Amino acid sequence: MSVAKNYLYNVSYQIFTLIVPLVTTPYITRVLGSNGVGANAYTNSIIQYFILFGSVGVSLYGNRSIAYQRDNKEQMSNTFWSVVTMRFITIALAYLAFLIFLLFTTKFRLIYIFQSIQIIAAALDISWLFMGLEDFRKTVLRNIVVKLISTSMIFLCVHSKEDLGIYVFVLSASIILGNLSLWWGLKAYVNKPNLRKIRPFIHLRESIVLFIPQISMQIYLVLNKTMLGNMDGVVSAGYYENSDKIVKMLLAVVTSIATVMLPRMANTYARRDFKKLNQYLYSTIDFVTYTSVLMVAGIAGVSPKFAVWFMGSDFAITGGLIAVLSLVCPAIAWSTVIGSQYLVTTNQTNKFTFAVTFGAVLNLVSNLLLIPLFGVMGAVISTVLSEFAITLIDILLIRRQINVQRLFTDKWKCVLIGVVTFALVRKLNDMWAGTFACLFVEVVFAAGMYLIGTTLLRDKVVIMALSVLRNKVRSRQSNEK
Repeated sequence: MSVAKNYLYNVSYQIFTLIVPLVTTPYITRVLGSNGVGANAYTNSIIQYFILFGSVGVSLYGNRSIAYQRDNKEQMSNTFWSVVTMRFITIALAYLAFLIFLLFTTKFRLIYIFQSIQIIAAALDISWLFMGLEDFRKTVLRNIVVKLISTSMIFLCVHSKEDLGIYVFVLSASIILGNLSLWWGLKAYVNKPNLRKIRPFIHLRESIVLFIPQISMQIYLVLNKTMLGNMDGVVSAGYYENSDKIVKMLLAVVTSIATVMLPRMANTYARRDFKKLNQYLYSTIDFVTYTSVLMVAGIAGVSPKFAVWFMGSDFAITGGLIAVLSLVCPAIAWSTVIGSQYLVTTNQTNKFTFAVTFGAVLNLVSNLLLIPLFGVMGAVISTVLSEFAITLIDILLIRRQINVQRLFTDKWKCVLIGVVTFALVRKLNDMWAGTFACLFVEVVFAAGMYLIGTTLLRDKVVIMALSVLRNKVRSRQSNEK
């Protein structure tokens, strides 16, 4: 399947995931309140550690391995069943560790049990197979169906603060249901398991190599909520969770291109076509920069009134948090492309590990310093600092392999227009009411201003998009003749 189709599938899903929270988040924040939302965020952050250690880097390793071997079905099938077996074993050990943890826990015990369904679900996740095969259609359609079911169940079953356990159970059960659905029709992709050729532990070492940076990544993605819950209360963890959720939902639309390009680049690297590999890198960086700067200008501009309209007055504080946290969009976009897409596919995992580990340590230290001083805003500032540090290190690590100047060419155009767009949108947000109609007009205005400004400055992405559009029009006209 082509990169364009895979990207459209992935982006369609990400847009869908933007729409679903527009319906559920305002409802949940009002029904469960800041304490309920915070309790869910805090307990889920703890469960993510067990999932992380049980998964031992399989998602990245499996994706890359399938991409390397997809031209040899027998070899790919043996690898698939070996990796699946390994993950079953490691997840079983992770769940045993969770049960031991539960023996020493009294607060939120029932919530933890419902959250732990996600650990079991992780054992059944084989989405990495389809990503490696560049078949994003199956996972996207599955996720859409499952989210529709879980959204319906939330409205049917969650009606008060006492329904927090039901809410967590619905979310966790939907994950395991979605992962189970991927096994349907598996025989069309891989051969039946040959028990004599299943070697689960020969993949353990390489998987752990990719697991190490994922530990670091998880630390600065989840540790903020854990530390806020312990140092500033679960309410602050809830504020951070909702602010982070909104920014990451938008960012997912941008980073979808990296998800789609990873197996394509892995296969290109396996064929030793380094020129095309670097071309993929430059083009992807251009695209994610253009879109991520627009995201920052838009969401930071509307965040004060948007937060109150979207989540209620109890979450008004998140308006400022979202504005600051949105700055991570271009940094994460770059580090995802350079780290997860380029360094991982070219077997430079040690460099990838160093960058994310440095970011995790910086995040931990800055949290310890800033959370006592600024509360939840301290955690937000720590996140921004960590993400930019990772991006800077990634660039330094690959400076001898690529043309670094090419990475930065024309990027000032996006930044300049982005700043102007943000200033104008924020002015409108200050003057207008926080209604859906006003917010919608502000978002459309932001997109229009950004597009016009970057077109006038002849930004590289706009020129390329216009060129592709012209070629398609000419091709259609010639076919009609």
